[in-house]
Amino acid sequence: MTWGAVGQTRIGLLGAGTVGGALCELIAARRLGVQVAHVLVRDPDKPRAAGVPTAALTTDPEEVLAGSEVIVELMGGTGLAGDLMLRALAAGKRVVTANKAVLAERWDAFAPALAAGTLYFEAAVMAGTPAVAPLAGVLRGSRPLELHAILNGTCNYILGELETGADFETALAEAQRLGYAEADPSLDVDGVDAAHKLTLLARLAFDPELSWEAVRANTRGIRHLTPAVIKEAMEDGGRIRLVGSVYPEGGAWRAAVRPVYLPPSHALAGSASNRNGLLFRGDAVGEVLITGAGAGAAPTASAVLADLLDALAARPGPSPLRAAAPQPDGYEAHPLGEIK
Repeated sequence: MTWGAVGQTRIGLLGAGTVGGALCELIAARRLGVQVAHVLVRDPDKPRAAGVPTAALTTDPEEVLAGSEVIVELMGGTGLAGDLMLRALAAGKRVVTANKAVLAERWDAFAPALAAGTLYFEAAVMAGTPAVAPLAGVLRGSRPLELHAILNGTCNYILGELETGADFETALAEAQRLGYAEADPSLDVDGVDAAHKLTLLARLAFDPELSWEAVRANTRGIRHLTPAVIKEAMEDGGRIRLVGSVYPEGGAWRAAVRPVYLPPSHALAGSASNRNGLLFRGDAVGEVLITGAGAGAAPTASAVLADLLDALAARPGPSPLRAAAPQPDGYEAHPLGEIK
């Protein structure tokens, strides 16, 4: 592919880390009629993936916004990334993002774009495994009853290591060595990353007014878990996993993230350490299980590319839920035992 060919749609990429590099490689391997015209980075001299066009690198966000027709945001964070996305949307551009944090915490600011269908965010939850599209699409044919999801691969890996007898600090250090966990792992191990993702899912399927603060207040991580606690759960074939849930309680929808005991018969109990899973229960559809890779550069980039294809074709992004789903009469959610 020739970068900068005349007549191609100009893509502005905010961030060129591992996912951004993987996306550029996917684009270069396909004939999409696009060019990655501008790539916003902090350090243009830093080594990049082979697919990233070095001539497009810039430290000037104004250059990216002015010179691009579609914006792809992969820089992360809730500040500058969100501000640039909102400016692009206000200018009539379509925006693709994998940023769950900014959408969870600044959802109201993006409401006009969500209503207009100009914002795309499949990659923000479960990477390339579809979660946003089903909840914003086919699953809306059923009234929701509850949802349970394993949404953080780092916690999954650490819990898998605890199952082998490793203590938490040893498991965390190994996850950091392998690149599964950041130097500051707080967002993962304290449940914040999963809570961001759960907030998006809950707003798409249960209650569009659910606040980030309410979900954050019901979030607990895995730092306190020990091999002994994990082993006890495994005695009858069960497992402990960090699970995000949405279920009816006291006349409202409650969203919570916490480590729970999954009995061997539970649909999510078989999720391997490198996979995410989402279990949805609806009144008409019954039980639906979606599972697959929930992290990694290539799976995430594949979802970003899929969203980009929709944006290029002017197909609308996921539509917001208009009103909270009604509480199911006489329904008792399937209990999951929280590990204190």
